[in-house]
Amino acid sequence: MQNFKKTVLFVIFSLALLTNIKSQDIKPSATSSQNDFDFLVGKWKVHNQMLNSKNEWIEFEAELHMKKALTGLGNVENYYSTYNGKPFEGMAVRLFNPKTRLWSVYWMDNNFATMDDSPVTGSFENKLGKLYASSNVDGKKIISLYQWDATDPLHPKWAQASSADNGKTWDWNWKMTLTRIE
Repeated sequence: MQNFKKTVLFVIFSLALLTNIKSQDIKPSATSSQNDFDFLVGKWKVHNQMLNSKNEWIEFEAELHMKKALTGLGNVENYYSTYNGKPFEGMAVRLFNPKTRLWSVYWMDNNFATMDDSPVTGSFENKLGKLYASSNVDGKKIISLYQWDATDPLHPKWAQASSADNGKTWDWNWKMTLTRIE
């Protein structure tokens, strides 16, 4: 379990570092709207699959609660899990800018107790949300993709990937499948 905790911390730390893409580099879809995340309102069980440092997929459970805020222009997600018997809590704050028609997502959690300096940015098209961040690692540009798939409203999915070739190929490293809690 110690390796699992290190993997989770590494992924979360990486998320915090990989958020300096400029929103002006991202173009919204024609259908982007403040209602894009409405499918996520409520409480969900989350089945996580995460690639660890040994290139092995590990699995764990979590719970996600999401509610709309700011008269629908935003929402707040709380993410709860347990690692090594210790509680983990994360929070996403999402904001929709009606002028740019882009979503900005800020992440924070109890491991680092800070909010991202720059948000993950993007939009939805046909119930598929693609939000991006970028950084330079050892002088090389890395793009991260955070993808929501709401085409199955009973089991929406989230996935995370990175690309070292400007998005030509993606290395997927975290997947979540959600099931609504009645």
